[in-house]
Amino acid sequence: MAQFRYLNEMNSLIAMDGEITKGPVPRWQKKLDLSATSSSFNTSALANTSARQKLSISLSGNANNTLHLSSNNIASKTPRKNGGKTTASSAKKTSQTPSKAGGSVVQNQPGGGDRFIPSRTATDFNLGAYIVKQGTGGSDEETENEEAGGGSVANPSSPKRENERMKNLTEAIRACDVSNKRLLSYRIKAPAPPEGHVNPLKAIYSVKTPMSTKSGSRYIPNAPERILDAPEIMNDYYLNLMDWSLDNVIAVALGASVYLWNAATGTIEMLFENEGNDHACSLSWIHEGHILAVGTSAGTVELWDCEHVKRLRVMNGHSARVGVLAWNSYVLCSGSRDGTIVNHDVRTRQHNIGVMQGHTQEVCGLKWSPDGKYLASGGNDNLVHVWSAANGAPHATAEPLHVFNQHQAAIRALAWCPWQPNILATGGGTADRTIKFWNAVNGQLLNSVDTKSQVCGLLFSKTYKEIISAHGYVNNQLSIWKYPSMTKQVDLLGHTGRVLQIAMSPDGSTVMSAGADETLRLWNCFAPDPLMTKKEKSGIREKPSLLKQSMR
Repeated sequence: MAQFRYLNEMNSLIAMDGEITKGPVPRWQKKLDLSATSSSFNTSALANTSARQKLSISLSGNANNTLHLSSNNIASKTPRKNGGKTTASSAKKTSQTPSKAGGSVVQNQPGGGDRFIPSRTATDFNLGAYIVKQGTGGSDEETENEEAGGGSVANPSSPKRENERMKNLTEAIRACDVSNKRLLSYRIKAPAPPEGHVNPLKAIYSVKTPMSTKSGSRYIPNAPERILDAPEIMNDYYLNLMDWSLDNVIAVALGASVYLWNAATGTIEMLFENEGNDHACSLSWIHEGHILAVGTSAGTVELWDCEHVKRLRVMNGHSARVGVLAWNSYVLCSGSRDGTIVNHDVRTRQHNIGVMQGHTQEVCGLKWSPDGKYLASGGNDNLVHVWSAANGAPHATAEPLHVFNQHQAAIRALAWCPWQPNILATGGGTADRTIKFWNAVNGQLLNSVDTKSQVCGLLFSKTYKEIISAHGYVNNQLSIWKYPSMTKQVDLLGHTGRVLQIAMSPDGSTVMSAGADETLRLWNCFAPDPLMTKKEKSGIREKPSLLKQSMR
């Protein structure tokens, strides 16, 4: 008994170390048994079934709008119940998609599908069935016999049968208008959203990408050539705190002081500093010389000799701050918050030679035309006045020649066209945002362009037939436009605050912009094109002179 008990214990230990024969069958073994059973069933079924032929039709278009047929011998997966006979119509159709190369067909991968779902209501199934039946080359009776299992498909590789099929298919396609009866129809347009639906992903505001810096036949740099600090510059739309002289010196008012920056040498000099709460509100260089006119917050106009750093005289005439100045020969015009424009003859002791009272609010824009015949003024009353010179004298008459009231905001930006002295450009503020062009002779409005932002300054180019505009919210950019088409060439971005004012260099190649971000930026945007200059020089050099022609 003890020996028998020992043997049982050993057997149990061996069973524990070996394979476990009791318990549930593992999942992998169940799958293995099922696959073995199905494979044995399919093998036995296919062994009792002869190979079937399956006819798959592939469509490929050519220049003659004919259809080609190709046959593939594919073994049927399931036996038929009609005595082992299989026809092309009873075989399961395989989906084939034409490839991009020359009409060949490639079978779809398992699990794939067409991304475009055809509309069954708009598809002409009768046309498709007609073309397929005509393409098989047999009659309707023969097709019905084949579907009933009464016969097999004729040999499709016969040349005679192939020619007959092509002929029938060609006639079938030519007989019907395929353009109006498509085999498959897709839904092209998505259904409209319900009434009152609001798309939550709709952009409320977007900033357009700046245009290419290559403008026509010339290149415009989209980055400033130099950036200068301008601390304490006053962010006031109605003031004019910068001007560029013909001697290449820039005057700028920063806080209570006025500084001079020599663009040629880069030297900086402080002209003067006001005491108390007084500060400069406007600056303007005389056309020829070193005289700088300064309009103050006290309502006076000062003349400074910048070469000797000396104040020459102080001229009264206004009861409020002087925000804008304009020179015409020896006459200086000043515009004030009191709504008046005063003509100052700086040569005489009695400088006040005339007062123009046309504006009802502050005068913030003032410009003489290049020929000195017209003076344009813009005010906070949304009006533009054009004053004519008095009998050829360099001062304006007391009554305006034209009054333009089409702007919807204050007009500070004024510019006269250099090559058309009677054309005036005006820019409106935040509520207006337009640039308008006027004929100063007859007072006609020539064009109006919506800039989508506040217009703070305008300058015509001396080198190209273009105009540059300075803007405020929201891009704070400078825009260059073709004139007179007003096609935008480029946007010069960089300022983080609105551009308060712009000034042009004496040679007309560079524009300086003063921004509310307390920076001064120099843009070399109107430099002469070197390629055009070379062409002009080469053209002049190649042209024979009259002297050489006469000598020959």
